[in-house]
Amino acid sequence: MSRAAQAVPAEDINGDGRWLSMHNRFLLETKEKEPEVIFIGDSIIQNLVNSEMWIKDFIPLHSLNFGIGGDQTQHVLWRIKNGELDHVNPKVVVLHVGTNNLGFAPEEIVEGIMEIVNVIQEKQPEAYIVVLNLLPRGQHPNPLRERNTQVNKLLGQQLHGKPRCEMLISGQDLVAADGTISHHDMYDYLHLTQAGYRKVFDPLHELLQQLLLTEGEERSFAAGDDDRDLTPSE
Repeated sequence: MSRAAQAVPAEDINGDGRWLSMHNRFLLETKEKEPEVIFIGDSIIQNLVNSEMWIKDFIPLHSLNFGIGGDQTQHVLWRIKNGELDHVNPKVVVLHVGTNNLGFAPEEIVEGIMEIVNVIQEKQPEAYIVVLNLLPRGQHPNPLRERNTQVNKLLGQQLHGKPRCEMLISGQDLVAADGTISHHDMYDYLHLTQAGYRKVFDPLHELLQQLLLTEGEERSFAAGDDDRDLTPSE
């Protein structure tokens, strides 16, 4: 098994314990709140909380954000295995991770993402999983952008047909016809601006609205069935 699919906590390279502190805060939120949507992943997810979209579109959907900048697949896997999906009952889990797995082959990154998906399904078998494609990066075409493209291709093949799970492809319009990315969409050619978040996450918002309606109806129906089954007969 690739290192990308082996759960390990992130190294405290700065010596201030921030990563573990954030993880512990997330654990507290799972015990205090009742989210319908949980976002989990790297800085693309974390920085979403600073966007207009988060306030306007995602908070009203009862969302929690468990993003940590710099996280790789093995770090998200560790966080999930260590409580971040316990004590909650989300209808949807949104995942974005893998672009920070520097030095890993596309196949290894996909293996890590698929292991995360498998653990999410073990922890939350009733939740629907939305896996976001890895976004392009760098102002000009470069090996890491090509690697992310290959990850997306392989990941789509792996997720195809997997129950209660789908891959959402968005952000293709971040790349202009000449292959460049504008700082108006990615201010550092990796992280999204307000306009960039709108381009990438608008399709997700539409999908979540549909999923929450569908998942809510299914759970209500299931609960009704359970009530009927538990009614004693004379």
